[in-house]
Amino acid sequence: MKGFLMINLGSPDSTSVKDVRKYLDEFLMDERVIGKSYWFRWFLVKVIILNTRPRKSSKAYKKIWWKEGSPLIVLSRRLFNKVSNLVNFPVALAMRYGSISIYNGLKELNDKGVKKITVLPLYPHYAMSSYETVVEKVKEQTELHFPHLKIKTIKPFYNDKYYINLLSNKINDTIKKIDYDHILFSYHGIPVSHLKISDPTKSHCYKVKDCCNKKSEAHEFCYKHQVLETTKEVVKKLKIDPKKVSDAFQSRLPNEAWLKPYTDDELVRLAKSGVKKLVIVTPAFVTDCLETLEEIAMEGKEEFIDAGGESYHYVPCLNDDDSWAKLISNWAKK
Repeated sequence: MKGFLMINLGSPDSTSVKDVRKYLDEFLMDERVIGKSYWFRWFLVKVIILNTRPRKSSKAYKKIWWKEGSPLIVLSRRLFNKVSNLVNFPVALAMRYGSISIYNGLKELNDKGVKKITVLPLYPHYAMSSYETVVEKVKEQTELHFPHLKIKTIKPFYNDKYYINLLSNKINDTIKKIDYDHILFSYHGIPVSHLKISDPTKSHCYKVKDCCNKKSEAHEFCYKHQVLETTKEVVKKLKIDPKKVSDAFQSRLPNEAWLKPYTDDELVRLAKSGVKKLVIVTPAFVTDCLETLEEIAMEGKEEFIDAGGESYHYVPCLNDDDSWAKLISNWAKK
């Protein structure tokens, strides 16, 4: 019998500083999130970040927390329930970090007699710190606890035509109702070093001029290439003037080169350049979470308005939309 495992990022169990610290510890100690040596990572996380960041993050989580719990968890469960109702085989939900573990997801399916599992990392684009770490964690837990299980993983779907249609429709639901000057595609940021590490050729990313637009096998693992392709596909689908669109990257850590331009800088630049009516979308996420609801929908709006902007419209993620659940169920069946 086959089964289906959906895996999202994860969330603290509550907004308490203690739970946020526990979550950040697991997240930031992942070698694929901070790609440095263990002892460097240990010092950075345990000595520096965890002494200050949990209190700040706790306040941020409190701003977006729902009565039912973490928005990411609540929305993921709603999506999971819809997908489960659309297929006739077992489905499980897991998170890369936090208490809804990948081990528990695999065990749940194994206990139901599943022998073959299709895994869907809920990330449209390939990155060490998102897609890859999910794949490797599934592999680790399978080898340790369920070596008899056969695992198949759905590839990043950044340019899948059905996904692009859903994303385009979601954006169109907003822009068809309003007058706007510009659409900003804000993607999750990653260090430039991650692109270089992920490049299987070791001779393309940031070594070839205009590398994201020069055909290469490196693109299968290149986050930057893939997010730029997502933007291009949506712009083409919606027939938007490319001059009214730009890309940016959010959620960076200090002391290392990250993908540019930075979203906060771009919000100020756009406002000061004459953009008054902005639409912003976050296609690196399929589920609204701290990085979309607080960083973009709240802080981003404040930054844009303070810099001279007049209207700011955030496009929600696909979340638990019926059409998104239907597409996932189709992938699961195939």
